[in-house]
Amino acid sequence: MRPELLQATDLLRLNTPEAVEKAIGLLQNTVYSFSMKVCGHPEDAEDTMQEVLSRSLEHLAKIEDPQQLAVWLYTVTRNRCWRMRRKPAHAPASMLSLDQLMPSDEELGILLQDAGKSPELNLLETEQRHLLHQAILRIPAPLRIVLVLHDMEELTTEQVAQILDLQQGTIRIRLHRARLSVRKEMNDLLGGVVLTMDQTHAKPRRPRSSGKRRPDDCRELFANISEYLDGRVDPVTCEQMREHIETCPSCVAFLRDLRAAIDRCRSLDIPCDSAVAPRLRALLTREYMRLLVMPAAK
Repeated sequence: MRPELLQATDLLRLNTPEAVEKAIGLLQNTVYSFSMKVCGHPEDAEDTMQEVLSRSLEHLAKIEDPQQLAVWLYTVTRNRCWRMRRKPAHAPASMLSLDQLMPSDEELGILLQDAGKSPELNLLETEQRHLLHQAILRIPAPLRIVLVLHDMEELTTEQVAQILDLQQGTIRIRLHRARLSVRKEMNDLLGGVVLTMDQTHAKPRRPRSSGKRRPDDCRELFANISEYLDGRVDPVTCEQMREHIETCPSCVAFLRDLRAAIDRCRSLDIPCDSAVAPRLRALLTREYMRLLVMPAAK
């Protein structure tokens, strides 16, 4: 869970204008950032932030558990985003199969050559963030929402399942496919940027999977790598997977690349416009304090 939600819960309990305003500021960034990662349009994210927080004021004072706040806030925001979302320009027509998400021999060769260096090092931080955001918006919406909630908003599998009203097993399957998808999209985008930046010394664009089947041990690793990374496999299976990884340079390279993609997602944050946030925060703070004193006045 985002630490901002823990802090916001504690601040709201103080019931002072200063604490409430700070809490609402934390909630603003949470709702806006989540909306941008899911939908990608600043206007929609601002509208969602304003509507969700305006309608949330009378409920916030009743929520004392930060986990309850997280599930409730993300559920409301997700429903609002889904009603008004626009389809991204490069959204896929259908989900790729697991075989299509696996790297080809050619791509694994490139990953082995790239071990210890990354084309990202040639990019400014703002360019990296932009490319990552584009990669996230390119993956199918059912996968994207799971990736954002689990890896970017730091919610547990149980919380994500509750928000999306899905089984936990379904969440784990979608999370794995989402991670593989965003890794592939990010690498494709980075490959294109490298070509643009330096045509003379450019590396070839990372190819799509050729359809050739990987060895069964590699296929089993790829199919279960998210469970391995998240420590959700039993000790015997974990040891078997570790033994294979230690003897397979291609799997080592792929595991490193996938882990880097997950870490990039976890570090992405998109704060709301500093020109919009203070005005709305002041209005919401006054309304929240008014609602607090209404019962006493009655």
